[in-house]
Amino acid sequence: MNSDVTDFASLAPAYPELLLAVGALVLLLLGVVINKERSDVVSLLSMGLLLAAGVVIAVMPSDGIIFNGLFISDAFSRYMKLIVIGGAVLALLLARNNSEQHGVHKYEYSVLAVLATLGMLIMVSANDLMSLYVGLELQSLSLYVMAAIKRDDPRASEAGLKYFVLGALSSGMLLYGASLVYGFTGHTNLGAISAAIATEGRSIGLIFGLVFLLAGVAFKISAVPFHMWTPDVYEGAPTPVTAFFAMAPKVAAMSLMIRLVMDTFEPISRDWQQVVIFLSIASMVLAAFAAIGQKSIKRLIAYSSIGHVGFALVGLSSGTQVGVEGVAIYMAIYVIMTAGLFACILSLRTENGYVENIDDMAGAAQARPFVAAIMAVLMFSLIGLPPLAGFFAKWQVFLAAIEANLYVLSVIGMLASAVSAYYYLRVIKTMYFDEPKTQFVAVPGELNVIMAASGFLVVTYYFTLGNPLTSLAQTAAGSLF
Repeated sequence: MNSDVTDFASLAPAYPELLLAVGALVLLLLGVVINKERSDVVSLLSMGLLLAAGVVIAVMPSDGIIFNGLFISDAFSRYMKLIVIGGAVLALLLARNNSEQHGVHKYEYSVLAVLATLGMLIMVSANDLMSLYVGLELQSLSLYVMAAIKRDDPRASEAGLKYFVLGALSSGMLLYGASLVYGFTGHTNLGAISAAIATEGRSIGLIFGLVFLLAGVAFKISAVPFHMWTPDVYEGAPTPVTAFFAMAPKVAAMSLMIRLVMDTFEPISRDWQQVVIFLSIASMVLAAFAAIGQKSIKRLIAYSSIGHVGFALVGLSSGTQVGVEGVAIYMAIYVIMTAGLFACILSLRTENGYVENIDDMAGAAQARPFVAAIMAVLMFSLIGLPPLAGFFAKWQVFLAAIEANLYVLSVIGMLASAVSAYYYLRVIKTMYFDEPKTQFVAVPGELNVIMAASGFLVVTYYFTLGNPLTSLAQTAAGSLF
């Protein structure tokens, strides 16, 4: 087979990935050479490298399918890649002032973050089952090490081991599904698989392959019943690593699921819709009730993230362009809210360490009124109260579901959202109405900036980010239809 890459210009759709691949190797060499105490230089360069890749995507858009059909660049992949890169940069920024306390003051952490982001970009642009798996494993292997990077902490080691074992299980399911799809269609290219299904129709083996494939991806987005790793890994991993897990990887995995079901398996939409609806309902309902009894703030956020994946899947369940547009908007707003939430958590530090339990946040409104106010705004937004950004995110996905006549799914989603309000309001009540137990230390400047920006965008979403984001999401979703 002759290569379709004839010169450097023909690689234009993959320029961001090439930039990150070369940059990660350079940063690795730089980290080995320079003094380990200057890992902050590698961290700054990593953020600069990721931002440069984002600028290339935004300023030099290039559509096309290269590497003999393995890699695709279109409006949808560019939109999702920008959110992934934004989430990765924010997560690295969150770790800047507290890296030593969390054990992430090593140059390897920043290099791993860049490699994980590279894997996510490949996942978003995957146009073949093989490139899909390569991207997913590059991301996963980096994340396993990041979870256990604080080697002297038994909880972090346990989190990394659990993530690795369960991640290997999910990879096995995904590979089994991919092999079944290949066996019953004769293709690994996503476009060729779609054409084969349209021509030959569905078969039991293909449906099994689809289910296993979706199960593997569902693990990556923490959808129920493949969520079991999330609370333990979120709680055990260092908080900046948890912030990274909660943002960029979820967006990449959701992009992968959207491309698989809306493009590759579009001819059998009735079959995958049943799977996605089940994942959505199970995620929303389990998260709403399981989070109520949580005492750890990180475990509560873990269940919150599971619930929000369920809400995003409500839009995907519709199988329409409006639904994909809703998911695209939802993921962007989710990253903004999550970045602000983790900035608030990292801001609540006492002389003895960072706040881990919800009860330890008692009286934060008196000691740190700005942090408490931003966290309260973000909690109201996560509930979905108007006119905050979270309301518009849920509005978009429920609107798509109602237009597709998925009334039962919509009602279950709204009830789950009402139940989830309890545990979000409990955090606000603890901060504003309980007696202070501890004294909090000063908040670093970077965290103040992230909290202020996140709070501003969440409150003024309708007037600032609403129209541009909706326009970009429409263009992105339109490229899949």
